[in-house]
Amino acid sequence: MQFPKGKFISLVKVGEKGQIVIPKGARELFGIQPGDQLLLMADKKRGIALVGMDDLHVPDSLFRLAKEADDDGNSEA
Repeated sequence: MQFPKGKFISLVKVGEKGQIVIPKGARELFGIQPGDQLLLMADKKRGIALVGMDDLHVPDSLFRLAKEADDDGNSEA
């Protein structure tokens, strides 16, 4: 299946240990290599996101997410 440049979508399956495999197309798109660290962010209303640590300034992003959660009236982290 062809996707527009810079886009990728795939169905992944959660294994018995809670692990998923990041599809090859997504790894290639983002240059993800074995040993790279990814930040997993979860929000009950918005879902789950993975962000490459090289592309992220962690403190600012975490503060922004906390503020958004607070603005939504959600006190759960």
